Amino acid sequence: MNINKAFILSGIFLSFFAQAQEIPRLQKKGTATQLAVDKKPFLILGGELGNSSASSFQDIERDFPKLQQMSLNTVLVPAYWDLIEPEEGRFDFSLIDKTIDQARKNNLKVVFLWFGSYKNSMSCYAPLWFKKDYKKYPRAYSKAGKPMEIANSFSENVLKADNKVFGELMKHISVVDKTQGTVIMVQVENEIGMLEGARDYSKEANAAFNTQVPEALMKFVTKNKKELHPSLLEKWGKQNFKTKGNWQEIFGNDVYTDELFTAWSYAQYVENLAKTARSIHNIPLYVNAAMNSRNRLPGEYPAGGPLAHLIDIWHAGAPSIDMLSPDLYDGDFTSWSAKYRLHNNPLFVPEIKMTQNNGVQAFYAFGEHDAIGYSPFSIENNSELGSKRLSEAYSKLKQLMPILTKYQGQGQSKGLLFDQKNTERIINYDDLKITAKHFFSLPWDARAKDGSVWPEGGGLILRLAKDEYIIAGSGIVVEFEKENEKKETKTKDLGEDGFAAQGGKNNTQNTWLGTSRVGIGWVDEISIDENGKLSPIRRLNGDQTHQGRHVRIGVDDFQILHVKLYEYQ
Repeated sequence: MNINKAFILSGIFLSFFAQAQEIPRLQKKGTATQLAVDKKPFLILGGELGNSSASSFQDIERDFPKLQQMSLNTVLVPAYWDLIEPEEGRFDFSLIDKTIDQARKNNLKVVFLWFGSYKNSMSCYAPLWFKKDYKKYPRAYSKAGKPMEIANSFSENVLKADNKVFGELMKHISVVDKTQGTVIMVQVENEIGMLEGARDYSKEANAAFNTQVPEALMKFVTKNKKELHPSLLEKWGKQNFKTKGNWQEIFGNDVYTDELFTAWSYAQYVENLAKTARSIHNIPLYVNAAMNSRNRLPGEYPAGGPLAHLIDIWHAGAPSIDMLSPDLYDGDFTSWSAKYRLHNNPLFVPEIKMTQNNGVQAFYAFGEHDAIGYSPFSIENNSELGSKRLSEAYSKLKQLMPILTKYQGQGQSKGLLFDQKNTERIINYDDLKITAKHFFSLPWDARAKDGSVWPEGGGLILRLAKDEYIIAGSGIVVEFEKENEKKETKTKDLGEDGFAAQGGKNNTQNTWLGTSRVGIGWVDEISIDENGKLSPIRRLNGDQTHQGRHVRIGVDDFQILHVKLYEYQ
């Protein structure tokens, strides 16, 4: 074969390969939204680097192998405006390239976090040339007239500068990664929102606040009136659902109206960047939110950010954004995650406080909410014990991925998450009642009663068939019974061997009024291969199932169990 023919054939092969690759995208499956990577549904088992941990080659080279050892499949990495464009118009993507290179070497995917004009509200990651030229790139102002370290979102110059460098970043990602798909998603800005007050009081902002509420927003809320978030519907209703007027005339005169105004401004700002990204490299985009927790008022937290109660403003103002995502630091994971798993917003947890409980929370998110992903913050600084626990959890979730994604959106899975206060959940499938509890609800482990704080226990239950289940996680106990069983038997507590702990006369037997019972046929600890094939590791019975009374996984272990039930009379 001559050189020219070889070159032509090589070009054809490369062209075919490029066409065969599909850039990451979101897809619907039943009620779930899935992230498709390399043409397969993909669950992000992630970790987010600390704010400054991707600012040097040495840190990236040191940290990425550690992340692979923790069994992550994805790392969330800041992309810094000040380092990418240190001089106006001169771009340096060497840190971006180093990140992608190290991700590929360590079998990781990447989500880049754009630290542009806004990072935790502030404009600290804008380059010095931008910060110094405050006349061209003006600031937001407090109500008292103080200029703040926050770029003015109403300024065309601010938007153009941010949008230009963000567009260059997306072009670079497209060039170096379009055929490999290492970069699977991008976060636009970081915890955008207004601090010190609920809105900007610059002259541009004041003018916008006192003019008509944009027609595009009024059309959106009118069209979607029946599905609006209750807080927005209530505010609008108190003003008799007016459709023309300024912000106070439409939504009332309070700090929460100021926040709606801010949300619209920031959503419109982000939409411009999102449209730029879509036109260059159309991968999924999201925005993250700092929570409105601890009874704080707008402005005491970043007001107007992509919060759940502002979802309608953000959907109207930034339709090119795929999802609003919570950054969680205040506990109560079940309540906060539920606020973001909505009919029009899939759950992705891009940032959460790093604890030894992260693994069970991840199981809960995927089991209960068909989550797209989960990611503890400052992951490179995880403790030895925390890294071990997370690795064990993520290793099991990697095995579960083909099974979970197959059943997503069908209502066949439930999440479990228990602590010392919330110890039980009852789940019903047809006439089957499943009672799940914290492992320490069994009194056999000394730590259950020694006064120490219980670690969170959690996992998921996936129904494969009427009498067949996957139970996975750590620190859980699961019992099965028929709904029609009438428990007329009164017994004392049983020991681990199944015998009464103490003898006596209080163990009375009454007439049983049920028609049939359900029993545990068998319980297998299993592994699952990448194609979803289940392979038994060991059969669990006897003491490991309390002589057939329950299925359990201890607080020190992560396991995947395959359970077969049967009925008898």
